[in-house]
Amino acid sequence: MIVYPTDSCYALGCHIGDKAALQRISDIRETDRHHHFTLVCRDLAEVAKYAVVDNWQYRLLRAYTPGAYTFILKASRETPRRLKHERRGTIGLRVPDHPVTAMLLEELGEPVMSSTLLLPGEDLPRTDAREIYETLDRRVDLVLDGGNCGLVPTSVIDLSGDRAVVMRAGRGDVSPFVDATTV
Repeated sequence: MIVYPTDSCYALGCHIGDKAALQRISDIRETDRHHHFTLVCRDLAEVAKYAVVDNWQYRLLRAYTPGAYTFILKASRETPRRLKHERRGTIGLRVPDHPVTAMLLEELGEPVMSSTLLLPGEDLPRTDAREIYETLDRRVDLVLDGGNCGLVPTSVIDLSGDRAVVMRAGRGDVSPFVDATTV
């Protein structure tokens, strides 16, 4: 399990198949089984492997990735069951625009299961890699120092229905999604 920088803020991440690491992320974040984890992907081809993407959704994804957005989509059959939202059958997906993240994903050759590094009781994500390392002492295996990458998490856009719904306004501009519908 690692801490790595993204184009919005630092995140916790692990291999897709590592159930124990996914539980460690849940323990650190103190999330329940309804928490929407995110698959951080290299490109739209990886997104399409793990999500069912219609034409209108693809056009939005192509226009706004890479970037500081997490998109909620219906999970495909390729998505491991434990990664899907229990009730909705959805998965959060994103393609970040950060050189360290891009190199990490390229080296791994697969997406990273991820969650924003927002610790319980804190209103803002941590920004200093050394401080993160000291705070999470031995609870993570590695902290990749990418410098200060910001305090604002991604904007979350739900594309799992028949129109775009802004779930969280964050670093990515949400105004294009306010009126985005199936056209």
